[in-house]
Amino acid sequence: MDTPQSQESQPLKKSHKLHNVCYDIRGPVLDHAKRLEEEGQRILKLNIGNPAPFGFEAPEEILQDVMRNLPTAQGYCDSKGLYSARKAIMQECQRKQIPGVGIEDIFIGNGVSELIVMAMQALLNDGDEVLIPAPDYPLWTAAAHLSGGHAVHYLCDEQAEWTPDMADIRAKITSHTRAIVLINPNNPTGAVYPPAVVKEVLAIAKQHNLVVFSDEIYDKILYDGVEHTATGALADDDQLVITMNGLSKSYRCAGFRSGWMIISGTLAKLNAQDYIQGLNMLASMRLCANVPAQHAIQTALGGYQSINDLILPGGRLLAQRDITVEKLNAIPGVSCVKPKGALYAFPRLDPKVFNIKDDQQMVLDLLLQEKILLVQGTAFNWPEPDHVRIVTLPWADQLGDALDRFANFLSRYWQ
Repeated sequence: MDTPQSQESQPLKKSHKLHNVCYDIRGPVLDHAKRLEEEGQRILKLNIGNPAPFGFEAPEEILQDVMRNLPTAQGYCDSKGLYSARKAIMQECQRKQIPGVGIEDIFIGNGVSELIVMAMQALLNDGDEVLIPAPDYPLWTAAAHLSGGHAVHYLCDEQAEWTPDMADIRAKITSHTRAIVLINPNNPTGAVYPPAVVKEVLAIAKQHNLVVFSDEIYDKILYDGVEHTATGALADDDQLVITMNGLSKSYRCAGFRSGWMIISGTLAKLNAQDYIQGLNMLASMRLCANVPAQHAIQTALGGYQSINDLILPGGRLLAQRDITVEKLNAIPGVSCVKPKGALYAFPRLDPKVFNIKDDQQMVLDLLLQEKILLVQGTAFNWPEPDHVRIVTLPWADQLGDALDRFANFLSRYWQ
């Protein structure tokens, strides 16, 4: 009787679906940072918009409501979320003049991240395309690829305060294009799009029957009197808009993982019942979102908006934005468009001055020499290695010191 010959075990490899998926905000350079921390070195992490480590704590009123409701938050809830939380979100839509949003048009998720993946999985077939801004928040690109689709990046114009390049959008629409993504206020650039710009994107989307995904997680973090208008408030009634928002940034509840997705467009919803059924199915499969954190939503949206104290003159976030822009623009060869919103700056490093060919290597070199962790611009699907993203969450004096060290690093850096 033949005995089977032992074979060398083959290495277990990741799925092919992950080949085009990356998230370098927490990528290889962060692994080096963790190693340095394990060696006892202190790293200033300007790589992720995580408010809590920099002293931006959740409002006490929100924490109290979550704690008071813990005894009743032990079981599953409706797959779309708690009624009281969705009712508060519905009323927020009314305040923002997004018409026709009912309780059943709102899905609560474990952060916006889960809902982005869910929305893409319900929409895309293999080979479908989604228009996503460059630079982008890279989860959008990753979710498109993970869902079997392709991310096609349209350029935002740095010379026009990082607004979308409409000609580039039009040039990149094909018969496979299913949707377009707007990130407004924008991560990583801090751009806030005027209503006229959003309307032009909506007109293009309507002409080509595209779903519009609008990521508005930073809609309350605005500077210099700039106002934000919700995409859903500007769209026609026969146009499907999926709006994403949550507690992580404006309410400093990043660890709660409590976000929501809103479907608007009364006539459009009638034509999108099959897609909405797919969203319902995916929401049911994960049973429900984190129930204790949902008890924060009603209080957050209905109570005192403490974010205003931070973005007005005298507020921490405004002061930190200002010193970041001032320090960056003072560095020879560096220029930074002033962010109008969000928690980031996206400066340009002049290639003629720095000759950077590999921006990830540059970020790693900065980490090793100055113990400052940034994220390279190509991690946000920007096509050239000439930008970095800087988180503006540390205190102004801490940011000033870090950017002085960044300037010193650049003064001697060359690839």
